Parts: sequence; C-alpha cells; structure tokens
Amino acid sequence: MLDIADLTAGYGDVPVVNGIDLRVPTGELVALLGPNGAGKTTTMLAIAGVLPSKGRIDFEGRPLTGPLHRRARRGLGFITEERAVFRQLSARVNLDLGRCGVEGALELFPELERLLDRPAGLLSGGEQQMLVLARALAARPTLLLVDELSLGLAPMIVQRLLSALRAAADGGTAVLIVEQHAQQALQVADRAYVLRRGVVELEGSGADMRSRLEEIERTYLGGPRSTDNG
Repeated sequence: MLDIADLTAGYGDVPVVNGIDLRVPTGELVALLGPNGAGKTTTMLAIAGVLPSKGRIDFEGRPLTGPLHRRARRGLGFITEERAVFRQLSARVNLDLGRCGVEGALELFPELERLLDRPAGLLSGGEQQMLVLARALAARPTLLLVDELSLGLAPMIVQRLLSALRAAADGGTAVLIVEQHAQQALQVADRAYVLRRGVVELEGSGADMRSRLEEIERTYLGGPRSTDNG
C-alpha cells in the first residue's frame, strides 16, 4: 500500500528526517513512535505532501506526488495534531462535511448521536477527536495518516480512538499513526518504527516491540543508540 524509501524532509535547508524507509501494508496499523523532535510529524507532513521531500513515496504501486488535495483524491486521509473542527458549527454539520455524512459516522461512533446539535467548540477534547476521527473514517480512505490523535486525552478515550483505528485496519484501511502513548499504541499495532534524531532507531512487529518497551523507553530518553533494528 504505502512504501517509502530513503525519505529525507525538513524545513528550508535543515533536514529533520534523514533517509528513512517504512512500509504500511493494506489492512495493517503501523505506529510511528519516538521522542519529541525525532521527526515523526515531519514524516507525516512529507507523506501528505505538505512538506517537500526527497526519496521515494509509492502508494498502491505508483508514486505519490502533488499537494495534499491531489493525494486525498487518491484515497489518502490525514488527521493533523490540531483538532480540525469547525467550532461555531454543530457536530452534525461538521459530519455532513465529510463524504459519507452523519449516518456513516454514527455507525463508527454512536456516542456522537446525542451531541449532533451542539456547537463543536463546546464539545470536550475527547468528543472533538471522536468527531474528527468519525468524519475521516466515514469517508473510507484507503490510507489514513493520524498525527497525535490522543494528545492530552484521558487513557479511556485514547483506548476508544485506537480501537476504532484498529477496526478500520481490520476492514482494509492502511493506517499510520504517530502516538505519544507507546504502550497503548503497541497493543493495536501490527508493526512499529521508533524514530530518533530523524532516523529509524528500532523497528519490528507489534508483538516484538511490545517485548522491547524498555529499549523503546531508552530511545525516548535519549540513551545510547541501538545497533539492532529488529
């Protein structure tokens, strides 16, 4: 589905990501982990076409090029770390702006039904993220990029959001997430990559990476670089 080789991206003349390789197969959820400043969001922005990049980004066997709206027409969905809701509009109208509308979103998150007529700006942070994720998933993207969906949310809400992403992957969507809750992310991930200073420090299956949590934590804390890429 998504096959990336030798990706380099950054801001101006300053590279943040340096020659990384990663894959997101159809029907799998892949977690991109690492400390702040490791290059996770830069990687997502490069895949989405928001930042210029070098290297190869193939999607369904063809190069993924052009700005975000062109990539979206090919089936890419992108949820940024900001809660992208229209705060003055009702939750219902926010969902109507998605390609599958309210009914498709409520099939995924029935708990939103009681909130439909409230302004999105009055919803809690968790409810807003459910709204954003429901709208994105209801459009049935082929590939979904999700950047820090759970930022600042309670563990129970995080679990609910991640379970919805797991279900989407099981339904055939390729999902790539940047997630601060490494342990929770690894519970639902088929595979994970850990970035540090713009390169892949660790990689492996979800089961393998769950057994290497201490090693991942050392990466977050900036400990000695590992020579084992899993």
